[in-house]
Amino acid sequence: MTDYREADFSRLKTVPVAQRPNKVDPSLLGRPPGDDRSFAAFWDSLPAILAAQDLRYVVDQIVAAAGRRGVVAMLGGHVIKVGLGPLLIQLMRRRAITHVAMNGSAAIHDFELAAYGGTSEDVAAGLADGSFGMAEETGREMNAAIAAGAQAGQGLGEALATYLTKRARLADPAVSVLVACAKLGVPVTVHAAVGAEIIHQHPTADGAPLGATSHRDFKRLAGSLPDLHDGGVVMNLGSAVVMPEVFLKALTIARNLHGGKPKNFTACDCDMQRHYRPRVNVVERPTLAGGRGVQLTGHHEILFPLISWAVLSRLDAR
Repeated sequence: MTDYREADFSRLKTVPVAQRPNKVDPSLLGRPPGDDRSFAAFWDSLPAILAAQDLRYVVDQIVAAAGRRGVVAMLGGHVIKVGLGPLLIQLMRRRAITHVAMNGSAAIHDFELAAYGGTSEDVAAGLADGSFGMAEETGREMNAAIAAGAQAGQGLGEALATYLTKRARLADPAVSVLVACAKLGVPVTVHAAVGAEIIHQHPTADGAPLGATSHRDFKRLAGSLPDLHDGGVVMNLGSAVVMPEVFLKALTIARNLHGGKPKNFTACDCDMQRHYRPRVNVVERPTLAGGRGVQLTGHHEILFPLISWAVLSRLDAR
């Protein structure tokens, strides 16, 4: 027969609630809309708890860095595809982004929006008959731009931006991050993973200029990172693998060449879900020597406009 034993609750020791430390009190709670329905009022109404506080911290750090320290935005393709280019451009105008580093898909989506006025094909439908990624103009023009950039000693980002600014006609240059970087003098680098982008499928693809220009951009990113020291911000927006890996190597180069700097910066990962490499290679390891890492998790098309609007509103007030 099983011998069951029960804990004697009558012997439990309780404590007065007044002596218990609380993490939450009424001053931290969110507030419903009042007469003031402005964005500033909405922002101030957010709870001062957990991710809302992390969101405020990241915005505060970007605002403090704007015009004073480096702010590096690392982009995955989804960020451009869901329509956030115009917000990035406005932040660049206010020196709240000082370097844009893209993976290859981000550059392709941006190039197509600028040149042709549309992007983002139906992958599943195109994969069935082998037509996915086979757009003639995208591959031909981007590969030509990269080849010309290699001959001119340019980086991949600079080569694409230069090509777009000189193209006879653009469908919508105002939405292009590449075009804006060229016009505003903001460094833009593109970090290619050979075989990962649709332009590598095109008959004109050539690994030599692709490698030369992308490697030059790796050096250029490493050259920008010292500007993060003591107050800068690096944001990883939607790149699960390529940009976190590139950033980690570029950071060690910068620290190798600059006596352990940069340190004491904010590293923020923004994505729809949490991945190993962004957490470890952007948020955790780089800030062990000083600074703070933050993960903000949510849909890009909701989360990044919140960050952008808050930063721009604060800069206007400043």
